[in-house]
Amino acid sequence: MTKAMGAAMRRIQAGNALSAFGLGFTVPYLYVYVAQVRDLGASTAGVVLAVFAMAALLVLPFTGRVIDRRGPLPVLVGAALLASVGALSMGFATSVPAAVASAALLGAGTAVMQPALATMIVWCSGPATRTRAFAMQFFLQNLGLGIGGLIGGQIVDESHPSSFTLLFSIEAVMFLVLAGIAGSVRMPRSTVVSDARPKGERGAGGGIRAILGHRAMVQLCVLGFVLFFACYGQFESGLAAYGTEAAGIQPSTLGIALAANTAVIVVAQFLVLKFVERRRRSRVIASVGLIWAVAWIAAGYAGLGHGSQAMATAAFVSTYALFGLGEAMLSPTVAPLVADLAPESMVGQYNSAFALVKQLALAVGPAVGGPMGAALHGPYIVTFVLFSLGITFLALRLGKKLTLAQDHPAAAATSRVVAVHLPEQAPANA
Repeated sequence: MTKAMGAAMRRIQAGNALSAFGLGFTVPYLYVYVAQVRDLGASTAGVVLAVFAMAALLVLPFTGRVIDRRGPLPVLVGAALLASVGALSMGFATSVPAAVASAALLGAGTAVMQPALATMIVWCSGPATRTRAFAMQFFLQNLGLGIGGLIGGQIVDESHPSSFTLLFSIEAVMFLVLAGIAGSVRMPRSTVVSDARPKGERGAGGGIRAILGHRAMVQLCVLGFVLFFACYGQFESGLAAYGTEAAGIQPSTLGIALAANTAVIVVAQFLVLKFVERRRRSRVIASVGLIWAVAWIAAGYAGLGHGSQAMATAAFVSTYALFGLGEAMLSPTVAPLVADLAPESMVGQYNSAFALVKQLALAVGPAVGGPMGAALHGPYIVTFVLFSLGITFLALRLGKKLTLAQDHPAAAATSRVVAVHLPEQAPANA
């Protein structure tokens, strides 16, 4: 990494941390704010949360092409300004139309930030430093969210709407800070892994057809959907419902479980980094599937076992902690792999496609897991144990499609034959 790349990376990571800090102020309290503080009702709160997610689904298909044509910097600045307007207007929203419109702006802005930030990190890093760069991003995001949530919890007062207005105003300011920091970055463009798409594969050119013609990327998107569906898509819906209904977990304990998840991520992120860097990415992801299968088995014991309430609570909290360990292993693995699969001219489109897959999983996950977790306790646990084992299977299958440079960059750096390692390369006369 050059000196210019390092300086740009530090500014990007600082802006990323501050925006996560702002999000932490409001994300845990959005439902309560709309439903109770503004007295708009539970159904309106549900609509607001749905609009927040749908706005992301609407803008992400177009985001990648704009990033690749205009660069990630103006896209990130524009998204941060849009999110700032959405956050500020949400803080003063007293009617259903105002709350829905604010959620649309906020959801669209925060969604576009993800692939823009990821592309900036790719441009400011090389294959050798990319793993640690994405690990640092994930670490700072969780640290910012955790600290913001803790401070926000000390400010909120349901009997005083002005306290929520203050929270959303702080969030809006943090997005403006992100835009200001991003605007000061001088972007040194970095190259991606050569031979990103094996010769002989369909999808020359650009756009969604090119991505669909890249079999390794398609497999990674399928794997990504299962990853996000089986973990993040259950945190605040199916798993929370299962914990309270089947395991008798108190609502306050859910906060402890989420805190345990964040704590494990913060503590373990750099402890597991050397383990991740020395191994094939596909096998790291496969091991996460096994860890999460154990996590779901622990959740099964919490709700379906015959131990004491203290044992059930400990098992349930350990489920979130094991999820956190898996997340710490994924953060320096999956995002760099998306970047290393992308042709240089399509990094933004690949990042946006994967962000769209994540958003779809986060939308489908609660819809499927919520009712199951609340009523079908045994089938719910069995289903997600199988999904976790499916992660292991899909990851090992994906590994067969990757070049050495994509699957194991550290080994590729010392290999003299990596450039010709092209899986399923078509014959020259095909």
